[in-house]
Amino acid sequence: MFEEFSRSYYLGRLYVTPSEQDGAVMARTQHERVTEQLYHDGSGITRLDSPLVMKLDTAHLAVHGDEAVPADTLAVPDRLFDRLDIDTPPALTEVFLAKADRASQLLQFTGYGEARRSGGTGTTDDQRDDWSVGGGPDAGT
Repeated sequence: MFEEFSRSYYLGRLYVTPSEQDGAVMARTQHERVTEQLYHDGSGITRLDSPLVMKLDTAHLAVHGDEAVPADTLAVPDRLFDRLDIDTPPALTEVFLAKADRASQLLQFTGYGEARRSGGTGTTDDQRDDWSVGGGPDAGT
């Protein structure tokens, strides 16, 4: 599904489609499998409910699993989908998946890591859907 692309990202292709949900989602089983395979830190414990971090166009997305989403599909909130150059969804589109260390960096910008450490639920609905992060050495990849 994803292959090595750079020091910070994997590259994959998913069908991108609009969604009425607040946040970006993909099939729950694929989300869990990708989380286990690519975000496992060797500690023996992998949080399967943590978001994957994907870059689509210029936006980084915190992607969660959802049983209602078909396999190989990334469902993106309507308000973000409208900004993409996709005329006829679902469209097979290149998607960058941040590697574990890069994902941790990006999630810190949303406050996700802080809320987890303090016993909170993670992100708020506003933080969980989509967010853009500019700058850094991988901003163009």
